[in-house]
Amino acid sequence: MGHIKEPEGFDFIIESKPLTNTERKEISDFIKTLKKKRTVRKKVARRKKKTVENL
Repeated sequence: MGHIKEPEGFDFIIESKPLTNTERKEISDFIKTLKKKRTVRKKVARRKKKTVENL
């Protein structure tokens, strides 16, 4: 990803509008859902089986 150089004499200022309470709640719920799915998918560590060779 490259850097965008501002032309001389111009300032790029980005101002976002504030979020509404509804938008905040929707984003929060979405993040909670993603976190729940992520914890379910974690791999379970496997133990090595003891064999005659390992003893």
